[in-house]
Amino acid sequence: MTSFTERTKASLREALLDAAADLLPDRGHAALRMADVAARAGVSRQTVYNEFGNKAALTQAVALRTTSEFLDGIRQRFADAGDLLDGIHFAVVYTIEHARENRLVAAALGTDAAEDLLPLLTSRGEPILTAAADLAAEQYLELEPALSPEAAALLAETVVRLSLSHLVLPTHSAVEAADAVLAVLAPAVDRFVHNGVTRKGQS
Repeated sequence: MTSFTERTKASLREALLDAAADLLPDRGHAALRMADVAARAGVSRQTVYNEFGNKAALTQAVALRTTSEFLDGIRQRFADAGDLLDGIHFAVVYTIEHARENRLVAAALGTDAAEDLLPLLTSRGEPILTAAADLAAEQYLELEPALSPEAAALLAETVVRLSLSHLVLPTHSAVEAADAVLAVLAPAVDRFVHNGVTRKGQS
């Protein structure tokens, strides 16, 4: 059973993450002040430092929580899918549409104020990439048991990278982007399923 102290600490952390998530779209990482996060959450600045250590860790925690929310939605899309390709299509559409509707992600992708958050999706995006790829690979194996773990991992990483590319440089609708991803992935899925090809090209 979770203790009162643990529940209180978790509640405090969520309140601080909520406050930072509210401020980041308008200020970005550089202009975000721990004192403003503290004021928004109704606590002292030292409390914010005690919980996260520094501003970079706080921003990263907000990014990871946002990623977790995305992953929950992606997991549900796979649960609703009839097969692997449908699951991939549903997940890509959801990812792109939800990103465009999410205030924090949309700001990072489309405003000058929050453009310094963009590296969390690109050059410093490994934690997000890894979490999304791991979840996708797990779902791929559930929907298509004939895949090897290596093939599922390769396909998952490819889909995540392609999805991030469509987010960062949006030239198509979410459905069109998902169609393009499937046009590339469908032949590879068929090859992996029927030929037992792994990441190293072994059969």
